[in-house]
Amino acid sequence: MNFVNRHFPDRDETDRVSPAPAVSRQHKWPIRYDSIEYVALCADIATILFASLVSTLLYQAQNGHAAGDLSNALGLALVSAACLVCLLKTRGLYRPIELLVFRNQIRAVCLAWTSLFLLIWAVSGFAIRPGSFQEAGPLFAVFGLGLLMAERWGVRALLGRGLSGRKFASTNIVLISDQPLSRDAGLSETLAMHGYCVKGRFSLPPVGFGPACRRRLTARVIDCIRSSQFDQVVVETNPERWHELRAFVADLRVLPLPIMFVPVGTTSELLRYPTRSLGSAVCVELQRGPLKPLECATKRMIDLVGAGLALTILAPLLALAAVAIKLDSAGPIFFRQQRCGFNGRIFLIRKFRTMHVLEDGPVILQANPVDRRVTRVGKWLRRTSFDELPQLLNILDGSMSLVGPRPHALAHDGEFDKLVRNYALRRRVRPGLTGWAQVHGCRGPTPTAVTIETRVQYDLWYIDNWSLRLDLAILLRTPIEVLRGRNAY
Repeated sequence: MNFVNRHFPDRDETDRVSPAPAVSRQHKWPIRYDSIEYVALCADIATILFASLVSTLLYQAQNGHAAGDLSNALGLALVSAACLVCLLKTRGLYRPIELLVFRNQIRAVCLAWTSLFLLIWAVSGFAIRPGSFQEAGPLFAVFGLGLLMAERWGVRALLGRGLSGRKFASTNIVLISDQPLSRDAGLSETLAMHGYCVKGRFSLPPVGFGPACRRRLTARVIDCIRSSQFDQVVVETNPERWHELRAFVADLRVLPLPIMFVPVGTTSELLRYPTRSLGSAVCVELQRGPLKPLECATKRMIDLVGAGLALTILAPLLALAAVAIKLDSAGPIFFRQQRCGFNGRIFLIRKFRTMHVLEDGPVILQANPVDRRVTRVGKWLRRTSFDELPQLLNILDGSMSLVGPRPHALAHDGEFDKLVRNYALRRRVRPGLTGWAQVHGCRGPTPTAVTIETRVQYDLWYIDNWSLRLDLAILLRTPIEVLRGRNAY
């Protein structure tokens, strides 16, 4: 459709319409990109209903029961589907961009489905009565989870195919922009992948256009849309121009179409951040906390349980180490040193004493492979990292966690802060007994700026990607790293 020749023979330089691209004749799917979320949601419900019915029928056939009333199966399936869909919907896992991340989808579905069935089992009791549907519950749980994972794989495959092959049903849009045609060509290409077709383009006049120019542009846009079939209006410009675009957008409200705004320029970066409510005000969250309140509570509970169990189990070995330290050399059993912890707060870290000296001042020498300060017992304690176990007490008092960035002595902390950019960001979480850097071999002394920078990169990656699963993986890998003994002296 050529708007230039058919509709606007008297256009000027401020109101231009570009010819529409040729419409592809390839076969399109009957769904639009905007509908993917609802299609995936309905697919989950259908999958759960199918799994419930099949599980019940299989159970009845296996136990020689005649096909009976399926109302119980349908009831539980509907409750399960409603709960699962609500859980996943609130976490935004039905968005197309999330459906493409298969690993995250599988993890979320497994966690939600397992938690849901544990809750249902606890509430209903799942009384074992011959011929009752409750006996088919475990089969439904396993079969349903398998079908949900298979369905997620199918949705991901179809979504990827639809994007790469531009299979989604076309959504015709009018683009009103003040950007160069070369940039709009890139935007049109991106939109085409998602089924959006730019059927008409208008150029916004320069900054400061007056009411007459605005009315002329509005009339042309309205005339174009009313003479053809369009689905959306997209306005692309710098948000700083909004004060002069407000009246123009208000004039377009006579159209029964949604009007979208695509921000460009430096101000548009703010709109990439999530918004939150601050009382009655709407604010932009420039940086989220490393852990949400529920995540903090969960991590703290794991710290308390883990540290308590470890101290109970290892109590005889800890006592034996204390006796060996006392018999080997003069001095206290424990070594306490100031470290910088969560939010820059200073705390006293506890270790078994492994040296003849107790350094805790402005100058502290890091240990080396042939350090004469190390005692005979201390040599073995350091090599096995057993000297770090008294930090379980720090975990109990809340100054440390089982997993997190390792804290450094205050003398080294100030030095590293000057050497490595963003070093202070490590203090956004509690320091840990072990960490992501340690299981990658970043242990012991840091003789060069490169070594400390590598360690900091691992620590910051851990903070930005924290999860309970990651903490568990680090805890499981720590004993293997201790046995390898890299940089432990």
